[in-house]
Amino acid sequence: MTDTIDIAFGPFGQGGSGDLVVFIGDDLALGGPAREALGGGGTDLVARAAASEKFKGRSLSALVLPAPAGVAADRLVVVGLGSEADRGKIDWPVLGGFTASKVSGRTARIILDLPGVAPAADQAASFALGARLRSYSFDRYKTKKKPEAEDKARTTLTVLVADPAAANREAEGARTLAEGVVLARDLINEPPNVLFPEEFARRAGELTKLGVEVEILEPARLRDLGMGALLAVAQGSVREPRVVVMRWNGGPTGEAPVAFIGKGVVFDSGGVSIKPGGGMEDMKGDMGGAAAVVGALHALASRKARCNVVGAIGLVENMPDGASYRPSDIITSMSGQTIEVINTDAEGRLVLADVITHIVRSAKPKAMVDLATLTGAIIVALGQDIAGMFSNDDTLAEKIRAAGEATGEAVWRMPLIPAYDKAIDSKFADMKNTGGRHGGAATAASFIKRYVEDVPWAHLDIAGVAMSSTSNEINRSWGAGWGVRLLDRLIRDTYEAR
Repeated sequence: MTDTIDIAFGPFGQGGSGDLVVFIGDDLALGGPAREALGGGGTDLVARAAASEKFKGRSLSALVLPAPAGVAADRLVVVGLGSEADRGKIDWPVLGGFTASKVSGRTARIILDLPGVAPAADQAASFALGARLRSYSFDRYKTKKKPEAEDKARTTLTVLVADPAAANREAEGARTLAEGVVLARDLINEPPNVLFPEEFARRAGELTKLGVEVEILEPARLRDLGMGALLAVAQGSVREPRVVVMRWNGGPTGEAPVAFIGKGVVFDSGGVSIKPGGGMEDMKGDMGGAAAVVGALHALASRKARCNVVGAIGLVENMPDGASYRPSDIITSMSGQTIEVINTDAEGRLVLADVITHIVRSAKPKAMVDLATLTGAIIVALGQDIAGMFSNDDTLAEKIRAAGEATGEAVWRMPLIPAYDKAIDSKFADMKNTGGRHGGAATAASFIKRYVEDVPWAHLDIAGVAMSSTSNEINRSWGAGWGVRLLDRLIRDTYEAR
């Protein structure tokens, strides 16, 4: 992804060139700094144009006008905020993304003073975060650009606020958080012939530049550790697997870390239980959980988070081959538990089982969250706007729910009951790798739960939100980078030393 946006903060009244952006409610009233910048003539122009264009100032609507006489600007962009109630619950990243879309490829000053709302520094930073995320595009493999995309102009925004210094301080964290999301999006969007396990591991290894300790476990080491479940998934591919363990030691020495585990199936054909051809191209995104973990570690290390965090990703390719694992095989996981393979397309839980066991034993985390594009069943249940959450710990589940609400990366807690666990009992081994069609997301979570021991744990099934993503004001990408902001907020609000 090419960076195409610059954002700075300045004081109200700062001059400049390009467009001028102001905000207005459904009563068509402007804030004080906007009225001052436009003068009486400009205010009257907005009122007349609004009447002519039937512009009602509804939330996330815009009116673009020639700049009023006496106002140093090319255009005047009026962004609607809606009712007083709407203004009391503004989603600042969404507002930033929408506003940036109206001045894309241009230079603009944005008077971030809303009628009845004086944004705090952290809200101004969140506005800038949304603008950065909206500017993302992934076109590195296009050799013939559309004419309008040739030499794409940079978007240069100067956000005018009451306290530019405070906004700049807050915005640095927002900038590095955006970098983490962009890193995750880039990973998800890459084709599998480019981002195979070894290459994914190499890119994760670049986190060492930020002070992250990175350990890459190659096949010989995985065999020594007894990761029979992960290795079984990988054995049908010519691309050898990797496990990457990333450690950010920003908290007190010796304090137990929080662990993030990501499923990294860089391409999932289904193996011998091969998927239908239609839509199989989307399976390059079956590593969305691993991408989120790498992006989160980037964000946490970049802002020097005051917490010990371990990120671990299992990287495999699931392919059909004469050497592939088969339905009816019985494999032994690193934990020593045996697994009867019913369907080779239920592979992600096998990868997670061994990576989770390794982290539980080696890192002894105080809490653990795994993210995985695990089941189509969760998409049937929840669609593509919310992730499914399963947990063995009510406190951790509530912390994640709150982080999801704060960031807009929402989760919905799903049930874990003994009947789901019983559904994966096997006649021939300790368990089988699928409990059948009914309750598929829940039986998959129950499988993973057998490996977490007594660690407080949550499983986020992100199959619906990580890839083929819903287009919105802060994301126009096939891969959303979902989970980076949620994990960062979870650490910030719950585990970070004050």
